[in-house]
Amino acid sequence: MGNLRQPNANEATRTFNRSKSVAPMSGICTRCVDGCRGNCEIFKSSFRGREVLYPGPFGEITAGADKDYPVDYSHLNIQGYAVGAHGLPEGMEASPETARFPNVDTETEYGWNKKVRMSVPMFTGALGSTDIARKNWEHFAVGAAISGITLVCGENVCGVDPELKFDGEGKVKESPEMDRRIEAYNRYHEGYGEMLVQLNVEDTNLGVAEYLASKHNMETIEIKWGQGAKCIGGEIKVKTLDRALELKRRGYIVTPDPELSSVQEAYKVGAIREFERHSRLGFVDKEEFLEQIDYLHSIGFDRVTLKTGAYSMTEAAMAMKYGSEAKVDLLTYDGAPGGTGMSPWPMMEEWGIPAFYLQSLVNDFADKLNNKGEKVPDLAMAGGFSSEDGIYKALAMGSPYFKAVCMGRALMIPGMVGKNIGNWLEEENLPKTVAEYGHRIDEIFPHYEELEERYGENEMQNMPLGALGIYSYAQKTKVGLQQLMAGSRKFNISKLDRKDLMALTEESAKVSGIDYVMDAYRDVAEQILEE
Repeated sequence: MGNLRQPNANEATRTFNRSKSVAPMSGICTRCVDGCRGNCEIFKSSFRGREVLYPGPFGEITAGADKDYPVDYSHLNIQGYAVGAHGLPEGMEASPETARFPNVDTETEYGWNKKVRMSVPMFTGALGSTDIARKNWEHFAVGAAISGITLVCGENVCGVDPELKFDGEGKVKESPEMDRRIEAYNRYHEGYGEMLVQLNVEDTNLGVAEYLASKHNMETIEIKWGQGAKCIGGEIKVKTLDRALELKRRGYIVTPDPELSSVQEAYKVGAIREFERHSRLGFVDKEEFLEQIDYLHSIGFDRVTLKTGAYSMTEAAMAMKYGSEAKVDLLTYDGAPGGTGMSPWPMMEEWGIPAFYLQSLVNDFADKLNNKGEKVPDLAMAGGFSSEDGIYKALAMGSPYFKAVCMGRALMIPGMVGKNIGNWLEEENLPKTVAEYGHRIDEIFPHYEELEERYGENEMQNMPLGALGIYSYAQKTKVGLQQLMAGSRKFNISKLDRKDLMALTEESAKVSGIDYVMDAYRDVAEQILEE
């Protein structure tokens, strides 16, 4: 097996090798010429330095790592059966008339005591303080609400709000940006899914939880230990010196230090064109964690969820054990590779336990807790999922503990596509890929009339088109999932089982514990042959 990635050049960092022949380990051209005009990462780093760590241009793209891990979910296939129908509504007998794929129930729910139902077993990744989340928020929020799925508002939203106002103790008094985000989702929320906000170190220091509880009466809040893209705090870029100074005053780490005279001078002459705002590393302590959850309940939150990243096996076990003791309502594990708008590219490519391996470990830990008689929190998996087959595999492999899949970039893209279709229609500049279906919104989006019936003609005039994009994508995912589940004769999400998968390689079977394709159901098959 060769190098699992090509280092030193990637479209994400806007770099490339001059030569077609590249040393696998280093990513350096086999013939590196003195006088080369670029543009590998080493070349670009020679004058732009730290900027080359980050995908770009910031605020206009999302970036996803492309390291090709030895084992992933493509190494599993889905079992199909010719008999049975499990999970049909009570009283409905299995027959060719009842076991139709549109009858598959794709609803799921999570929560320790007070459950949240979702119409499809997926929810958004954390859409926080990045420009791409801010600029597209209405599209994302309304799309999630009308699709009946949970929307996660990421960290630092209050902290970077230009109109943030503090009270006398330096806590959030008013955050128009956070208010806008909550109102956009609530306007269209119809009982399925929910909006929840993440807390990191800075959010806790700023009193974000107290603001959400007192002003907005939010039911759920999420504690964030980390994500699959990075093991350092979240980051964004800012373009102006004044903004960099402001964010440093608010308690953030800002690099390069905007208070240094040399940095200010470099900014004036145009050498420094942007600053990075970073969050702090969190430190997990069991007693503090349990106290924090008790406190969040005491100020009015019905549910507290936990999001953790692709940390070592130790932290994966800590999240499981502490989450069980604290009765967290949903525990999301986010595996490598990372996908985000801003994380350092080398970290996205090279850090953390990949999602397939991480879920396999977590399954083992959940079994251990369960066998001891301890309740396992409802679990969700994140880390590169984009379609219904990935959802099926993650839920079946993680049965009965995993209830949903968290999707980052895959649920952002439809929002941006829908928004851009609106822009192209206004400019009368539809690309051929869209124009072949028509030149009116109701022609392009097959679900337009269905939504108009739900919300009314006037409301549809106000609905952001990115929301239609997300709804269309959610419906495609739902129908695709129904088809896959019907093929496995499973008509309810809760009926998915590890035996509904087979491992295509002996290595993936060893990692996951899923039966190797040449062993799966062999005992049953042999018994039939012996009869």
